[in-house]
Amino acid sequence: MASIKIFGHATTTSTRRVLLALHEKNLDYELVNVELKDGEHKKEPFLSRNPFGQVPAFEDGDLKLFESRAITQYIAHRYGDQGNNLLPADSKNISHYAIMSIGMEVEAHQFDPAASKLAWEQLFKHIYGLTTDQAVVAEEEAKLAKVLDVYEARLKEFKYLAGETFTLTDLHHIPVIQYLLGTPTKKLFTERPRVNEWVAEITKRPASQKILQ
Repeated sequence: MASIKIFGHATTTSTRRVLLALHEKNLDYELVNVELKDGEHKKEPFLSRNPFGQVPAFEDGDLKLFESRAITQYIAHRYGDQGNNLLPADSKNISHYAIMSIGMEVEAHQFDPAASKLAWEQLFKHIYGLTTDQAVVAEEEAKLAKVLDVYEARLKEFKYLAGETFTLTDLHHIPVIQYLLGTPTKKLFTERPRVNEWVAEITKRPASQKILQ
C-alpha cells in the first residue's frame, strides 16, 4: 500500500496540482475521493485533515499537510532525487530559487483568481445546471489578459516562467489551463505566440496527460 495518500477530488485544479507533482516524480500514491457535492470536505473526518474544509489534504507516512502549493513544494524537495526535477537546476542558488518563488506567488495571486473564475463560469457552472455570466467572463478575461501580457514578455527571454527549466512555477498553472483550453478563453493563450508555445510545452508533458485520464 502506498504511504502517500491524497484526500481530494480528481476534477479539482488543486487536487490535480498535487497529482501532477506525484506523476512528475513517478511516485505511487492512493487517491481517497472526497465527494464535494455531498459536502464531505466540510465534515469530519476531512476537517481533521484540513480545518478550512478545502481539498486536497495529504499524508506521507506520519506527515499531514494541506494547501496544494505547499504540498507540491514538499514533494519537490522530499523526493528531489526521483523522477523529474521540479526546482531550479541549481536549487541551492538563492537567486534562482527566489525567481521561482516569485513565479509561484504570481500564479497564486495574479493568474489563478481570474483563471479559476473563468473555468467556473464556462465549465463548472454547466455541470451544476447554472448559466454562465458573460459579464463576469469579460471582466475576468481582461484581468487574465494583463497577466498573460507579462508572461509573453517573460517568455521572450526564457523558455519557462522561472528560467530555462520546467519548475513548480509552470506546473502550478497546468490544471486550470487544461480546462480553459476547452473554452473560448483559449484565445487569450493562442493569440500570444510565446505563451502559446509555453502552454503547448507544459500541457504535452506525460504527467499532464496522465491527470486527464
